Amino acid sequence: MSRRSRAAVARSAGGDRTLTTVLGLVLVAAAVLALLVGYGVFGQFRAQRPLIDPILVQWVADHGAATRWIALGIGLVLFVVGLWWTLRSLRPEPRPDVSLSEVPGERLTVEHAAICEAVRHDAESIEGVSRARVRLVGTPMRPALRIALTMVEGSDVRDVWAELDGRVLARAREAFSVSALPTAVRLELDATSAPTQARVE
Repeated sequence: MSRRSRAAVARSAGGDRTLTTVLGLVLVAAAVLALLVGYGVFGQFRAQRPLIDPILVQWVADHGAATRWIALGIGLVLFVVGLWWTLRSLRPEPRPDVSLSEVPGERLTVEHAAICEAVRHDAESIEGVSRARVRLVGTPMRPALRIALTMVEGSDVRDVWAELDGRVLARAREAFSVSALPTAVRLELDATSAPTQARVE
């Protein structure tokens, strides 16, 4: 799956994954280094030394006030960074408007609501689809679609997909002037809208 296609499947968590990976690698490297030192790989003298350097311990004891202020500053920085990262991760996913032209004096932007409504209307016109939900994600220059189709019981999935890809998505790609439009499609069965047959005895 390409990087662009992932935007259509789920909310991008690349930044979170990168931070977690880097932090994990740093912790693993520190643990491996501590084990190597403890087993005497770098010499028995280093293996027998205290975990915290005695010089550092003495400096902390001699400068208690400065140590408290340094610890307070580090804690405050970590708190602010953690709060910022949490708010960034929890913020609603943006719904971008699509820019079709950036030429000065000829800028053309289509609102995401209009795009979603047009695609939804086209999708609901497919035979066998009772309801459609559409969401535009990604960036203004690289949009992606998420479509959830509620199908009538007994509908042919292959026919629905062929109509969706051949007409609805083709029209969307043509409107965006792109050759590929990453799209995630979710199919749901609407049992309540199944056609009923009258039985006469």
